[in-house]
Amino acid sequence: MDILTSLVNSYYPEPHASLLNGILLGRDLFVTQTFYNELKQVGLIHIVVLSGMNITMLSAIVLNTLVYFINRKWALLCTIVIVILFVLFVGAEPPIIRAAIMGIISLGAVLYGRKTLALYSLFLSGIIMLIINFEWLQSISFQLSFAATLGIVLFGSIEHEEKTVILSRNHVRRGDDRRIQNTTIHGSFANAQDDSLPQDDKFMILKSYFLEELRISLSAQVFTLPLIFWYFRQISLISPIANILVAWMIAPIMILGMLTIVTGLVHWQFGFVLSWFVYPLLEFIVWVVEMLAKIPYGSIRL
Repeated sequence: MDILTSLVNSYYPEPHASLLNGILLGRDLFVTQTFYNELKQVGLIHIVVLSGMNITMLSAIVLNTLVYFINRKWALLCTIVIVILFVLFVGAEPPIIRAAIMGIISLGAVLYGRKTLALYSLFLSGIIMLIINFEWLQSISFQLSFAATLGIVLFGSIEHEEKTVILSRNHVRRGDDRRIQNTTIHGSFANAQDDSLPQDDKFMILKSYFLEELRISLSAQVFTLPLIFWYFRQISLISPIANILVAWMIAPIMILGMLTIVTGLVHWQFGFVLSWFVYPLLEFIVWVVEMLAKIPYGSIRL
């Protein structure tokens, strides 16, 4: 682990290095107290903690890569093993264990051709964790992770068909149903940049993205706000805005960051070249944090 963090530190200045180490490896932040407080003020401290997104991204990358070389069953089994190894590698902290158990349940369901409910997986993962170590119930990180996931499952989810129904209707009216499958929203701006889409549909995609991110951000805070207030006596009023601006960048940062580290382990100079593509994304997050932290009354502290 120290080799990886040292490699990242050799590519980036602070706070960029600590952000990437936190997002990818869950390492502690080595930043100024001012920047750390700003992260808390704008409600973005969670991005530097390993969470379900890390497990989801890792599973997706590994699974989508392996299916090109081996059959689907073995690809799923290998993905489950890699998820377990990843947890052991980065450290078995409560949030990452919870996310890993949920991920393994979902992968296992796909492996056996069964359906799984996120709410069922969440509570099952919680029960398994408490059986293993009941003291985790007192962990603040476990409580926040469980509460945020519960909020998203209950209030932040939206059916795939609901996301695409308006766009689909627009295409059908034009007699252009061949692109309906390509107009789904996956939390990025990729579809909005498709020149083949009419301008109205691009606007709808962007609008849906912002509404989706806002809904997810607010849903995650439904159950976490009381906990945050209880433990930290601080509530961020601009957290939804901060998460909308930053959320779409986490996935490319994770992918490019992983490629940078893997390449850097092989050859430092090659990894350094790839690091150039990650730096602007990290710089944007730093800029968002610093700008939003300047907003008066952006957070309430009691």
